Amino acid sequence: MLDTEFLTILGLGLVLGLRHALDTDHLAAVSTVLAQRPSLRASGMIGFSWGLGHTVMLMLVGAVVLVLRVSIPEPFALAAEFGVGAMLVLLGGILGVRLVRERWHVHTHDHDGDRHVHLHSHALAEGHGHIHWWRDSVRPFCIGMAHGLAGSAALLLIVLSSARSVSEGLTYIAVFGLGSIMGMMLVGIVVSLPVLWSLNLGRPVFLTVQGLASLGSVAVGLTMMFHIAFGGQLF
Repeated sequence: MLDTEFLTILGLGLVLGLRHALDTDHLAAVSTVLAQRPSLRASGMIGFSWGLGHTVMLMLVGAVVLVLRVSIPEPFALAAEFGVGAMLVLLGGILGVRLVRERWHVHTHDHDGDRHVHLHSHALAEGHGHIHWWRDSVRPFCIGMAHGLAGSAALLLIVLSSARSVSEGLTYIAVFGLGSIMGMMLVGIVVSLPVLWSLNLGRPVFLTVQGLASLGSVAVGLTMMFHIAFGGQLF
C-alpha cells in the first residue's frame, strides 16, 4: 500500500509536470514545429511525442542517478541547457530558411518570347506531400529528449532528497513525465489555434505567424545561451 505522504508527493509531481510544459524554451521549441503543421490532430501528436521523449530521457538519467546515488555535475547541467539554447536557434533558423527557400522563391518564365520572373510558393498547392505520423513524430521526440536531459538536474535533485528507494524515485519521475505529456498535448493544441486562425485569414498572415515563430525560437535560444555563458539566471 502506498502511504499518504508518497501519494501527496506523486500528486505534486503530476502538477509540476503539467506546469513544466509551460516553460518558455518548451513553448518556443514546440511552436517552431507546430508552425509547419497547422492541424489539431498533428498538434496533439507533436505534444505527445515531445512529452514522451522528455519522459524517456528523464527515466534513463533517473535510473542511473538513483541506482548510483550521485548528483548531476553542474557543468554538465549547464552544458545541456546551453545545448537546448543552441537547438532553439537551429530550429528557428531552419524554419526561417525554409520560409525563404521553399515557401517563396523566384521562377523565370517565357511567355510569347517575353522573359519575366515572379515569386512562387509550392506551399500554395493543395495536397502537396503526405503525412507520415511516425516520421513527423521523430523530431519532437528528439527535441523532448534534449529538454529532458537539460532539465534532469533540478528534478533529480528533488527526487534524490525525497525518494526512499529507487522504485519510489522512478515512480515519481514517471508521474512527473505523465504530467508533462498531458501538459504538452494541451499546449500543442492551444498553440496551434492561432496558427490555424492565421491560415484561414490568408497565406500572408500564415507566413507572418511562421516568421514570428522562427524569430521567437531564435530569440529565446540566444537569450538562454547568453545567460548561461555570462552566469545569469534563466527567465
